[in-house]
Amino acid sequence: MPRIEKNSAAESDHEDAEARVQTFRYQKPTSFKAGKASVRLCESDVIKGLVQVVQDGGENNLHYHKTNDGFWLVLGGRAKFYGPGDELIGELGPHEGILIPRNARYWFERVGDEELEILRVGGSAVLGAKDSGRTDSEPQKFQVGSSDKFDGLVKTDS
Repeated sequence: MPRIEKNSAAESDHEDAEARVQTFRYQKPTSFKAGKASVRLCESDVIKGLVQVVQDGGENNLHYHKTNDGFWLVLGGRAKFYGPGDELIGELGPHEGILIPRNARYWFERVGDEELEILRVGGSAVLGAKDSGRTDSEPQKFQVGSSDKFDGLVKTDS
């Protein structure tokens, strides 16, 4: 029979965690100007989820994340992921994905005529890290952070 925990410290931990539960909804942006948009779905001190919609380009330069493993899943369109020396790591279509471990260098681009919708879930290897530790290995061709940003996080009243 499972043990039922009644420790007040544990109860406080549960209540704290339960207060941080987040719901989200993804709605593809229909209008954005930068050629790429990011829709934040959710985030905590350990995990962050977003969808990128790419009309032009992708992650344009070789880079890596010092504190963050990245899970990518193509929702629509196609993407090519590259490593150092522009070596093809994989070409992905809908419902295909790739795991990019922290410190692995990569970049990706949209391929074909269809808009790319790609889910990125980042898991932090450093508890409480404020960002993914993105570090460029080559100069940026497109200023990271200049894409349009949207929020899919659903605010709920407690």
